[in-house]
Amino acid sequence: MKTFAQDLPTMYGDHHVVEVRRILMALPGVEDVYASSSYQMVEVEYDETSLDPVQIEATLKEAGYLGEMAVPVERGVLQGQTNGNKPFFRTTAAYEQTGRAVSFTQKVPFSGRALWPCPGMGPVAQSIEKIEEEAK
Repeated sequence: MKTFAQDLPTMYGDHHVVEVRRILMALPGVEDVYASSSYQMVEVEYDETSLDPVQIEATLKEAGYLGEMAVPVERGVLQGQTNGNKPFFRTTAAYEQTGRAVSFTQKVPFSGRALWPCPGMGPVAQSIEKIEEEAK
């Protein structure tokens, strides 16, 4: 029995822990998986005669858990202006009723995935209405 350990910078929540455990436990030869979103790491106990650590790493990479998380960066130009081909995406609004509170809004087009890049989590394939209709 061998142990494979890997840092996973994009495993930042417990829903990722569940997904990482699910995909790794499905590999032949995996005996146990310890995953921590707090430490952003995983340890896999596996049978070295059935599984190669390269396969474990490839599975994690394919699921999107290796590498840096892509986060959009603001360009620093005024609303309505553009910065090359990329428009500035945040606007600020202040209302008399809210006192000293400032709010921000962002218009994000649907791109077929979750708004925040979240490995292991894809878009919902069916609408809630369709799911409720099928449940009847």
